[in-house]
Amino acid sequence: MSAHEWIAVLDFGSQYSQLIARRIREQNVYCELLPYHTPAAELARRQPAGLILSGGPASVFAPGAPLPDPGWLELGLPTLGICYGMQLMAQQTGGRVSPGQEREYGGARIRVTQPGALLAQLPPEIDVWMSHGDQVAELPPGFQTLAETATCPHAAMADENRRLYALQFHPEVVHTPQGAKILRHFLFDICRCRGDWKMAAFVEESVAALRARIGAEHVLCGLSGGVDSAVAAALLQRAIGDQLHCVFVDTGLLRGDEAREVEATFGGAFGADLHVVQAADRFFEALRGVEDPELKRKRIGALFIDVFSAAAREFDAARYLAQGTLYPDVIESVSPLGGPSVTIKSHHNVGGLPADLQFELIEPLRELFKDEVRALGRELGLPEALVSRQPFPGPGLAVRILGEVTPERVALLQQADRRLQEELRRLPNYADIWQAFTVLLPIRTVGVMGDCRTYENVCAVRAVSSVDGMTADWFRMPHDTLDRLANRIINEVQGINRVVYDISSKPPSTIEWE
Repeated sequence: MSAHEWIAVLDFGSQYSQLIARRIREQNVYCELLPYHTPAAELARRQPAGLILSGGPASVFAPGAPLPDPGWLELGLPTLGICYGMQLMAQQTGGRVSPGQEREYGGARIRVTQPGALLAQLPPEIDVWMSHGDQVAELPPGFQTLAETATCPHAAMADENRRLYALQFHPEVVHTPQGAKILRHFLFDICRCRGDWKMAAFVEESVAALRARIGAEHVLCGLSGGVDSAVAAALLQRAIGDQLHCVFVDTGLLRGDEAREVEATFGGAFGADLHVVQAADRFFEALRGVEDPELKRKRIGALFIDVFSAAAREFDAARYLAQGTLYPDVIESVSPLGGPSVTIKSHHNVGGLPADLQFELIEPLRELFKDEVRALGRELGLPEALVSRQPFPGPGLAVRILGEVTPERVALLQQADRRLQEELRRLPNYADIWQAFTVLLPIRTVGVMGDCRTYENVCAVRAVSSVDGMTADWFRMPHDTLDRLANRIINEVQGINRVVYDISSKPPSTIEWE
């Protein structure tokens, strides 16, 4: 049973399911995403404060449509159905669902006809985000309509006596501006949550749990230089002190000064038992003459395992291996609709270790989303420059250098990237950037510097905004920032004479170039 009040979200496969959980946690209420077929007995045992039925791509009429354990209704939990969840609730409580006269995808405006507890204190008309073909045609007994649109007569409904509520629109997306307020009504006015999910409490509870599990054993942690492994290491350091041994492999493919920052933070300020493996020469040798991006990744991954494994063998007393697995990784490893599972992301984790290295896995961040990991890092006293570090590919700068990777080209890209980060941090909306980086292209162009013609490298700048990295839009960088950035890179980084800005979105492009 959870130590905190919590909300259970039954996941019917919506692309927004993780977003529901994140929005709830933003209200300091713990939340877990569960498979739609989770037994009602399991919910009863764990006693959530409320239940949410997510949206999903299926139709309630479709053969094999995902259905929850029918016992959910007997639990008497306050329940909120969203989109498919609303149609499911209506169908299972005696209402009628039918294909809508018009499909609604995108923005819509609803008119609140009867606010009830869910839509209380909202304007009479609000903008929402719709994504549905079917809709509720006849309300179930005991329900009343809360809101409508021109084409959807029951855009929201409720049975206040049984604390059953439903929305045809998605309150969890930013395109529903009043969505956070609606979710707060459900959490605090209907489920009577207190909002006791606080990061300070998480630290205290996690430290106690880690100490109880690990005891006097030793833990090996692979530091990558990224946020996740750094926060995992800091949490373990607080819990078990010198029983933690951190291994940092300097591949030579990291961002400028990154290796020095890791050493200063963990070997210095935190006093951790940090072991730095200088392996840049080995990685550059493995990449000599390689231009194919997939071959780059394979060689880097295989060599990293070899280098880390050799270092790990020096810690034969260690029983556990710590990794920075996050809650989205856990969620994505299980398909909510029972299909093939998505492989857990491993670009910052150590996977594929030899059989003779038999560690038990410890994942101290597996309950947290990325923004919560950053908050935890701040709570643990990690420097802001590390906590706010943007996502970074496992192969490092090797996949941001198109063509052969050499020490000289890495140094060139590090210099350009440092100037990009310096300029972007001056922006008041820097936090809106999900990821920003420079790419060294495999072409040279003619330029003029002073009285001399040059024939040097082209640098591309990429900056995107995103919620979770699954989709992304190019960041509208101010023209004066672009102007200053181009001038700095061309004038201060010898070897680059042209800068271009990437304005493609994902999809159809990806965030990284390789």
